[in-house]
Amino acid sequence: MASIWQYANPKKFIETSDKVLPALAVASGVTLVVGLVWGFFFTPEDYRQGSTVKIIYLHVPAALLAINAWLMMLVASLIWLVRRHHVSALAARAAAPVGATMTLIALATGAIWGQPMWGTWWVWDPRLTSFLILFLFYLGYIALWSAVEDDDTAADLTAILCMVGSVFAVLSRYAVLFWNQGLHQGASLSMDAEENVADVFYWPLLVSIGGFVLLFLALVLLRTQTEIRARRMRALTTRERMQ
Repeated sequence: MASIWQYANPKKFIETSDKVLPALAVASGVTLVVGLVWGFFFTPEDYRQGSTVKIIYLHVPAALLAINAWLMMLVASLIWLVRRHHVSALAARAAAPVGATMTLIALATGAIWGQPMWGTWWVWDPRLTSFLILFLFYLGYIALWSAVEDDDTAADLTAILCMVGSVFAVLSRYAVLFWNQGLHQGASLSMDAEENVADVFYWPLLVSIGGFVLLFLALVLLRTQTEIRARRMRALTTRERMQ
């Protein structure tokens, strides 16, 4: 465990992430292209949903990351509250815009899919509603960081907000199980093989998810580096003013 905490040092974090980022960026780009091209151009139409089924290659990965990005922020925020490591707080801050973008993509692609399937762009389905609330929490989290001048105070307040918003992250994942009356279908990927989509859609979907995950990691590392450097600049500016 001692070796893990060495990356709480901003200099060590930047040095390590500089080495990882190029390979991660290339891997994410290649995986995304393979997964999306495979899914959109080399899979058949569904016998019930037609070509609209192919939106899962954007919708499912984005929805998974929308939820898990918030859970990653929760873990980073808890580390900040317990260990007071600034890199963890800044990593949570860095992940928020990426998670918010993924949530927006999931909402938009869900509406595009829902219109031909349900006959409407939006319904107040439990999962859709909890997803919308999660998106609002993302916006609130980002706004709170910007509204509080002191970085440590902002990290404390956003950590508390992150814990509260985690309820809706969990609801977004399991709302279909909690409320049976929702229109939203069950999970496309499950530990139960009988609930998964057909193999012809399943494998390119896994590749697309892998690409989205790698892209998320690359963006979070890059944005965390930016947040560390921005914090240093603010500290230097404050020090110069005091002198």
